[in-house]
Amino acid sequence: MSTTNDLLLRTARGEQVERPPVWLMRQAGRILPQYRALRNRLSGFKELVETPDLAAEVTIQPVDELGVDAAIIFSDILVIPEAMGLPYEMIEKRGPNFPKVIESAKDVERLSDGEDAAASLHYVYEAVRETKRRLNGRVPLIGFAGAPWTLMAYMVEGSGSKTFSKAKRLLYTDEQLAHQLMQKITNTLIAYLQEKVRSGAQLVQVFDSWAGILSPEQYRRFALPYIGQICEAITEVPVTVFSKGAWFVLDQIGELPCQVVGLDWNTPPALARKWVGEGKVLQGNLDPCQLYALPETIQSATTAMLDAFGRGHIANLGHGVYPDTPLDGVKAFVDTVKAYRYK
Repeated sequence: MSTTNDLLLRTARGEQVERPPVWLMRQAGRILPQYRALRNRLSGFKELVETPDLAAEVTIQPVDELGVDAAIIFSDILVIPEAMGLPYEMIEKRGPNFPKVIESAKDVERLSDGEDAAASLHYVYEAVRETKRRLNGRVPLIGFAGAPWTLMAYMVEGSGSKTFSKAKRLLYTDEQLAHQLMQKITNTLIAYLQEKVRSGAQLVQVFDSWAGILSPEQYRRFALPYIGQICEAITEVPVTVFSKGAWFVLDQIGELPCQVVGLDWNTPPALARKWVGEGKVLQGNLDPCQLYALPETIQSATTAMLDAFGRGHIANLGHGVYPDTPLDGVKAFVDTVKAYRYK
């Protein structure tokens, strides 16, 4: 099936386009009243993730409401640890919690991985297929996953953390075990993303949300090699790598076999282009808090960002849109990008 609006795909492939494409991380969520209405009828977040019809519905909501240039499948990065044998619960207003965490070599040995683990996530693949059917070629569909380090951090820590000191301790005290765990996660992610592509995802994004808490040396040893394996394995569609806070390895991220590099709001466009190099498309990097401002202020800031990046850029925020962001602010951002034209 051909895609009517293929602006994102053409940009990711490095083709000439008339304007930058726009979508937002966390665009399917609490910023939309129709999402909140649906969530209020359900038992919890995981019911939404695990019900393909509902996941497809909320995936398409921002396409209808905002007119963004892509849909991103509604899911959660923590379905991977669960598929490997480490269940999690999502606690309202607190975030994820793992009743059981990785503490020993035996815990790692017990984990399933690769195709066997990924096969259990049939509800995600069905959500991708159903979303593709409902989109009917309007815009591309993005699949995503958490990066190996970010998933390992949750699996060892057991929840969100300001420091992830337990997870980082493992890197310092048992490097071999850390690499064994990272490889199992990576094996599962590759199988998972490949199945998402087979189900209809047209671009995939790898989120390394906790990249910035590692030192440059740790990130080079424990994160980049595994992200590189994922990029090498996904060859059918463009790959975006978004390592939040990892400005210190942008030059090496630029050497990965990915097509797009996501940026947070702390990296100036000119420096990002210098560090990443000319061969990659850049994505980002407006501060999510900018969308709290007045619409005319958002318009000015967005235009300045687009001017600074120039061609080879996908408009997005430097992180996910926050739940209390005014819908008018989000629309001002999207509409400004859609009205922009390259000179």
